[in-house]
Amino acid sequence: MLLGYCRTSTVDRNLDHQIDALLRHRVDRDNVHVDIAGGAKASRPEFDLVMQLLREGDTLKVTRLDRLSRSVLYPVTHGAELRERGIGLHLIEQGIDTAAMEGRAMFGMLSVLAELQRELIVANTNDGLASARTRGRVGGRRPKLTEDQAAPAQRLHGEREKTVQQIADMFDVPRSTVYGHLERETAVPRQPKKTAAMKP
Repeated sequence: MLLGYCRTSTVDRNLDHQIDALLRHRVDRDNVHVDIAGGAKASRPEFDLVMQLLREGDTLKVTRLDRLSRSVLYPVTHGAELRERGIGLHLIEQGIDTAAMEGRAMFGMLSVLAELQRELIVANTNDGLASARTRGRVGGRRPKLTEDQAAPAQRLHGEREKTVQQIADMFDVPRSTVYGHLERETAVPRQPKKTAAMKP
């Protein structure tokens, strides 16, 4: 029996390409299993189900190694398990079939390269964040009002000493942050932005 597996990292990723490739390689649509999960995550319910369904003589088909996992640990571990159980692994776009000795060797090399690629992405991201910090820019979520800032912001707005924009500028936060605090504390509605139709 042929079983197919697809994985995408977000719900927005289109799976049609992976599914079409599996169908072209004789995998029945009912035997195509899909996970929405990051490549480095160990918990993938559909993949776990596939591993339970596979029997000796079956073949697991995926489009590429990175759809199986980006971490070197999991494809190598699962590849070894599949071989011990007499189950084949076919990476369609990379032309690798572990039924052949050459395919098994290439599979091991690609696993290492996939892990290297992931480590390079992490390293590049960290380098970019470090570079930004040296220039005074900090990544992550936008700043929020602290407890020490929230009370003065509430008073300034309540006594109409300053506008929401002036309060936001004073505490170096987005206007939406100030509105969010005021709405939670006093149910103050946001002022609609002026449009051309609203201008006098």
